[in-house]
Amino acid sequence: MKRMEVIPSARRLIGSLRDIGYDLPVAVADLVDNSIAAGATTIQLDMCFEGADSWIRLSDDGSGMSEGALVEAFRFGTRRYYDADELGKFGLGLKAASLSQCKRLTVASRSTLRGRTRAARWDLDHIESTDRWEVIRLRARDCVLATMPLRGTTGTVVLWERLDRILRFKSHRGQRALHEFAGLEKEIEEHLAMVFHRYLAREARRRLPLTICINGRPILPWDPFARHESNTRALSEQRLALIDGSAAHRVVVRPYVLPSGARFSTPTAHRAAAGPQHWNRQQGFYFYRNDRMIQGGGWNRLRTSDEHTKLARISVDFSASADQLFELNVSKTQVRVPLGLRAQLATIASSVARIAQDAYRGSSNGSQGTDLVAARLEAVRELVGMVIAGVQAVVAEELGQESVKGIKISKRISDLERTLVKEVINLTEAQSSPNGVVAGRPLGASASLNSPPITSLAATRHAVIGKRRASF
Repeated sequence: MKRMEVIPSARRLIGSLRDIGYDLPVAVADLVDNSIAAGATTIQLDMCFEGADSWIRLSDDGSGMSEGALVEAFRFGTRRYYDADELGKFGLGLKAASLSQCKRLTVASRSTLRGRTRAARWDLDHIESTDRWEVIRLRARDCVLATMPLRGTTGTVVLWERLDRILRFKSHRGQRALHEFAGLEKEIEEHLAMVFHRYLAREARRRLPLTICINGRPILPWDPFARHESNTRALSEQRLALIDGSAAHRVVVRPYVLPSGARFSTPTAHRAAAGPQHWNRQQGFYFYRNDRMIQGGGWNRLRTSDEHTKLARISVDFSASADQLFELNVSKTQVRVPLGLRAQLATIASSVARIAQDAYRGSSNGSQGTDLVAARLEAVRELVGMVIAGVQAVVAEELGQESVKGIKISKRISDLERTLVKEVINLTEAQSSPNGVVAGRPLGASASLNSPPITSLAATRHAVIGKRRASF
């Protein structure tokens, strides 16, 4: 059997990779990931408008790269392995993110104070003309703009030039182009403040502090959950187990209900809490991977966004070991909820949405614990009904709606639904008390992986299926 290696056309493939799904703020965030991985404590982002010669430069004070590491960094789909606590994943970020915005990418790096600065470049015009995967090696004096920030320090610099995806106007030196370029600074700042807010606020598990500056101005963290507001309600934390074969991944869910506008400390604080995408689009789930936000808002098809639930925001933390189950995309901006979590997250979302509706309407009747229990009970009723309806549909399809046996089984299932809901309600009421204690712990306390939250539908589903099988 003969084998041959087929190398893809550099011209065609690198052009396709430019459209992998990055916008400018997301692309910059991918560069920040690399700086954090290198142990940087200060990251500087400089944006300079000079018409067609405009440039964007990100520099850090991290560990820098050796000769071999620099060459490997230019490989699409790097061969290096990522540790479980790293932010990298696919080995595409530096290249794909950068070339999605510019036609010339230069990287300079210095790993020791006594060592020399190394530099290399991808130039799309060169690749287009040669159709070869050729990285251009540079001397420090050939790319002063990239090497200048490394004088007297270690670290890495990423320089974007020929910003064809950013400067879209025919006249690159016109006022319209200048105005748009200036507006991009704000978009990037808001996105980085959101995505890296745990790092900027020193709430991430990494011990090193982090400062990100844009054109010399430090970026302040934006907390999606407005925890500094006294009227923000932190609901019960849930620790869910996501099973993948013999492995169990822990997923931590922390729901919050923000106060209505009138209950914010100041109108300015209320405007700030709206977020980069504003209130309606910021409601929903906030997925975090290793303390880095992946998705900020949206319900992932578990419910629809609504004006009355815009105060509901839920953080969901998962580790890099669960990447495949969450189907993390290349630009690290979106996940899919695994099948094993959909029912539980849907129940939590329904519970939190109901409390958010009350907050939106200014309802203040009852305690936080009472509201949460009532909302959970209603959510359980709805989800048990969904499971029962699904089972009845299977029975009707298999036995026929008019068959005698099918009718009998359908009646048993209906009886089971009433009994099951009643048992869940009795259990929940027995575990709840007027002072807001649920399942033997106060609301807001952590639930153990070994004791599933009452929002879990797994036991309900197994009970329904088990009793259905017994009735045949």
